[in-house]
Amino acid sequence: MQIPMDSELPLGLGMALARNPAAMAAFTAMSPQERRAVIEGTHQVRSAAEMQQYVAALGGSRL
Repeated sequence: MQIPMDSELPLGLGMALARNPAAMAAFTAMSPQERRAVIEGTHQVRSAAEMQQYVAALGGSRL
């Protein structure tokens, strides 16, 4: 599955999405505006564990 590149994807987000297929599928199914909102939300994330939780929420997972 390929990540749409209509915006700059932060490295941490890309890595977390690569580890979570459900979140990757949800992210790639989003509109460009929704993806931008997700990317903007990553600016509040302060650790790798928080990023994993943030991405898990995209895929409906709870960690």
